[in-house]
Amino acid sequence: MENLAVQDLSILLVEPSSTQRKIIINELSDEGVSTIEGVGSAREAYSQLQTFQPDLLISAMYLPDATAAELVELLQRDPKTADIPVMVVSSEQNYENLEAVRQSKIVALLPKPFSQLDLHRALVATLEYINPDELELDLYDAESLRVLIVDDSRMARRHLGRVLQQIGISDIAEASDGVEAVKIIEQQGFDLILTDYNMPNMDGEGLINYVRNESELSHVPILMVTSEENETRLSSIKQAGVSALCDKPFEMTQVKGLLASLLDG
Repeated sequence: MENLAVQDLSILLVEPSSTQRKIIINELSDEGVSTIEGVGSAREAYSQLQTFQPDLLISAMYLPDATAAELVELLQRDPKTADIPVMVVSSEQNYENLEAVRQSKIVALLPKPFSQLDLHRALVATLEYINPDELELDLYDAESLRVLIVDDSRMARRHLGRVLQQIGISDIAEASDGVEAVKIIEQQGFDLILTDYNMPNMDGEGLINYVRNESELSHVPILMVTSEENETRLSSIKQAGVSALCDKPFEMTQVKGLLASLLDG
C-alpha cells in the first residue's frame, strides 16, 4: 500500500457536541485533512462504519451511549472494523477513569483542550502506525526474533502483536498473566519479553523477578508497556530489572527506538 500523508487521511469523528465537532473538524482541515465525517454517538459511529471505512477514528472520551473504551471494544468484535486506529480526545484527569482507555487499542490520547501541535503529533503517530517501517537491527534479523507478549487484555495483546508484525516481527507467543508466561518460558526461549504491569495472579514485577532470578532467560531484555504512574511502583519495577518502560498509549517510533536500543545495545 502506498504510504499516506496527513492530508490523505480519511477520518470519522465521534463527538456528541456539535460545537466541538465543528471546532475539531476545522482544526483537522487546518492540517490538510479533507475527508472527515462527524457523528454524535457510538451507535451512529458503528452504523457509519458499515459504509465508510476511515483511516482513523477520533472519539470523545464520553459519548451518550458508551465510553471510548467501550466503543473500541465494540469495534474489536467486528473483523471489518477491528484494525481501524482510534484516537481519543479527553479532558479527563482522573487516573482510574483514563486507565480503561489507555489499556484499550488506541494510537493516541489527545488532551482537551489541545494545541495544533498536539493534534499534528497525534496525526503523525497515526501515520507511523498505518505506514510502519520495518525494524532494522545490527545484531538480529527482525523476522527471526522470538517475542513473548504478556498482558491480561486480549485486545492489548492483539494490538501489540499487530504493531510487532508491522515492523517485521512474526514469531510471537502470548500469555494472559505472569503465571501463564512462566509456564511458556519454561518450555521455550525468547529474545524479548513485552509485559504489562497490572495483571492478575502474577503482575509484571513478579514476572520480571522470575525471569531475572529463576529462569534461563535472565539476560533477555524486558520491555514493560504500562500506564502506571505511581512513582513508588515504577521505582520497584526498575529495581526488579526491567530493561525499559513504555507508556500506554505508545507511539510506533518510540517502540521501534526502544527495541533497537534493547536488542542492539
